[in-house]
Amino acid sequence: MLHFRKNEQGRVSAFPTTELERTLVMRSANFDGLCVLALESRRAREIAKLIANLGGAPLVVPSVREVPVDSNSEALEFARELAAQHIDLVIFTTGVGVKALVSAVGTVCAREKLAEYLNEVVVVARGPKPIAALRDLGVRVSLSVPEPNTWREVLAVLDQNKDAFPLAGRRVAVQEYGVANPELPKGLEQRGAIVSPVNVYQWAPPEDLTPLQNAIESIIRGDVQVLLVASSVQIRHLFQVAEGMHRQDALLQALSRVVIASIGPLTSEELRGRGLGVDIECTHPKMGILVQEAAEKGAQILRGKRGSNSAGGNSQP
Repeated sequence: MLHFRKNEQGRVSAFPTTELERTLVMRSANFDGLCVLALESRRAREIAKLIANLGGAPLVVPSVREVPVDSNSEALEFARELAAQHIDLVIFTTGVGVKALVSAVGTVCAREKLAEYLNEVVVVARGPKPIAALRDLGVRVSLSVPEPNTWREVLAVLDQNKDAFPLAGRRVAVQEYGVANPELPKGLEQRGAIVSPVNVYQWAPPEDLTPLQNAIESIIRGDVQVLLVASSVQIRHLFQVAEGMHRQDALLQALSRVVIASIGPLTSEELRGRGLGVDIECTHPKMGILVQEAAEKGAQILRGKRGSNSAGGNSQP
């Protein structure tokens, strides 16, 4: 939230106290009153406030719900194999996945023992969130993956360190994050690794689909001018719900007239795979930067889209 204080001249000014707000005040940006749809679940209130502070009319609708997998067999097998020293390298892809794994294997492997076993193998973390979760667990990280933290960067880091951490013949466990990403296991196997997936939770649409259904109708009516997409699963669920409404084609057509802002390459790939263009791909995969850069560029891009062809497709970066 914003706090207020007096400067030396006695004037009251606001100063940011969160990372997102500090990011957003770095540069001026304004949505100019555009309706901005964010498919955010965890940080809905914060994102709505940021959009409003940047001159937008926020429409924040949850699109994702985390649920445990029906069976924890993969996680339990992972714990057993790790304890038996049958795993050489573990790749953690999400912070919440680290925490879910600790909980899932608790019946066969205590938290302290899990940390002890992990500290005996090579641990790769895909970005700051799994790094933080692993450190909280007491696990040292052997290799960290730089932005934009996709499977490509994971493989690139491993290639760069292949002398110290070779993959050929090594047994590699990959903690997956809700929706399986086949490119990473495929790339590891091409490098000679023996890969085991460890999926301890998955994504599902919200239990109450009404807000998402209403948002789809708003897009189709033309009431939404900017769409913020922070993960590929958000857009999958949007179209899944639209298909259940028999509105998938109408949604696809309507989105061609909306400014679409993507948080990063994987999300952009999902959008393009559905026949949508990406008007803005943010420079760093952070939600605050996504909102900021959409505010900086959105109004101008929308004017260009409307001026060139009111029914045309999205521009490509």
